[in-house]
Amino acid sequence: MRHHFVRIFAAAAVLLALPVSAAAPGLTIAPPAGGQGYSLSIQLLMLMTALTLLPAALMTMTAFTRIIVVLGLLRQALGTSNTPSNQILLGLSLFLTLFVMAPVAQRVYTEAAQPYVDGKMEFQPALAAAAKPMRAFMFAQTRNNDLMTFARISGHNGPYTSQDEVPFPVLAASYMTSELTTAFQIGFMLFIPFVVIDLVVASVLMSMGMMMLSPMLISLPFKLMLFVLVDGWALVMGSLAASFNAAV
Repeated sequence: MRHHFVRIFAAAAVLLALPVSAAAPGLTIAPPAGGQGYSLSIQLLMLMTALTLLPAALMTMTAFTRIIVVLGLLRQALGTSNTPSNQILLGLSLFLTLFVMAPVAQRVYTEAAQPYVDGKMEFQPALAAAAKPMRAFMFAQTRNNDLMTFARISGHNGPYTSQDEVPFPVLAASYMTSELTTAFQIGFMLFIPFVVIDLVVASVLMSMGMMMLSPMLISLPFKLMLFVLVDGWALVMGSLAASFNAAV
């Protein structure tokens, strides 16, 4: 049995060594316009590293945070426990995030990705060009007081003469704080009609002497009926999409 495992381990080691030997100098990518080139293995390593950072970028640089928080608060306001499920809320948030971020993604593609793929732009200029639309979108949603607060905490309190001088960690922290504040403001407005229904139902039950009957059991159908009658999902999704300022 031990010899059998040794043979399996040796075969696996040979298979793992094949890509290393395949990454020979013949697979080196030609540098665009006389720039510095990278081997295929280094490009794959950079790609895998970027994929691991994709969830963090999704939460800190896109509209995902505001949308998922508002949908979670809406579910709590309805009082439907785990309905819709977390998977459904995540799916709705992702697709609405793609809808909101589509103009920014189009600018990134036309101004950075496509010129880099065509060999008209090197990697560093392409990265800088791709960062400009994202920074413009984040600045359009960030409150000035949040920006000044984190700039003072980090010691880079300016004064800033342009948006390009703001460090990205300061911008990311300010953007996340502003997004949470906006999401809680929208959630407060969503809670108001459902809280009114809960109060009315609780008052009626108390006046009728039904102290042992849970008000949530009676108010839930009325809240669902109200939400459906006003076309709540379309209204919430449309309001969320319209709540984002256009990137300038």
